[in-house]
Amino acid sequence: MTTASHPKPPLIIRGYLQTVRVLAGLCMALIVGIMIAQVFARYVVGDSLIWAEELCRYLLIWLTFLVLGLAYSRGEFVALDFVPTLLSPRWKWVLSAVMAVPILFFLGLMAWNGYDYAARFDRQTIPALDFIWESLTGAPLGLSIRWVYVSVTVGLSLMALHVIADLIVRFRPEFLNNFDPKDAAPAPSGDLS
Repeated sequence: MTTASHPKPPLIIRGYLQTVRVLAGLCMALIVGIMIAQVFARYVVGDSLIWAEELCRYLLIWLTFLVLGLAYSRGEFVALDFVPTLLSPRWKWVLSAVMAVPILFFLGLMAWNGYDYAARFDRQTIPALDFIWESLTGAPLGLSIRWVYVSVTVGLSLMALHVIADLIVRFRPEFLNNFDPKDAAPAPSGDLS
C-alpha cells in the first residue's frame, strides 16, 4: 500500500523486494516439505529422517534473516510513533535520517562480528548435508557450516539496505527546496486564552 509517507519504490527496489520474497518463500516451502516428509517417514514408514531437523533449522535461520528486512520495509517492527505523528513529512524524514545513523552503525557492527564469528567455523562441515550427499554419492559434500553462520552477516547487511532504501524512497526533492524551520512544531490546535 502506497501512502504519502511511503511512495511507490523505484523498479530496482521492487525487484529486490520480490527476489527476497521469492527466496523466503522457497525456504518456507522447503521447510514444510521436509517436515511433511519427516512426519510421513516417522509415522507411516516407521523410520526417521535423521537430517530433517538440522536442515530445517538452518533454513529457518536463513528465512528469519531474509524476512527481517521485509518486516522493516513494511513497518512491522514495534515502534513508538508518538513524536513522528506530531511532525510534518519533512521533519519525519529528518527524524528518520537521524535515527538511521545509530541503527546502521549497530547493524554494521553486528554484521562485521557475525562475519568474524562465521569465519572461525570454516573447517567444520554441515552434518545433515554431508549425510544426505554421502548416502547419494558415497562421499560427503564437505560444505562449510560457515554458510549457515554467515546468514547473520547477510541478513543484517540486507536490513541495512532496507533502512537506506526506506530513506531514499521517502526522500523527495521538495523537502530540501521548501525546507521551513517552522514545520518543526505542529500548528496549535486552538486558542488557550
